[in-house]
Amino acid sequence: MSSSSSSEKVRASHILIKHQGSRRKASWKDPEGRVISATTRDDAVSQLKDLRVDIVSGKASFSDVASRDSDCSSAKRGGDLGSFGKGQMQKPFEEATYALKVGEISDIVDTDSGVHIIMRTG
Repeated sequence: MSSSSSSEKVRASHILIKHQGSRRKASWKDPEGRVISATTRDDAVSQLKDLRVDIVSGKASFSDVASRDSDCSSAKRGGDLGSFGKGQMQKPFEEATYALKVGEISDIVDTDSGVHIIMRTG
């Protein structure tokens, strides 16, 4: 693999928690959006912060938490989004991912979809 191609694309996993402000208030675990519609952004952030503590402390693996708690369909793959380049993701998500080193986990990232934590995997 040439180094130029690897610097253009990144690979990441994420955990998404949707809330009242999310543009689509439904997910695989909440198809009717009842929980999401009742969740404030602050609630979503505190939930995500607790999950992040569990992951960083080694109490839980990122992929296990994503499989159980993420509102994104990538939960089936442990949160894995595969590889992507610039312009393929929402801007705040892209910027946060490119700022991480491989293996690092972001702080809370806000997008139109909800709040995320991102782990760069490649």
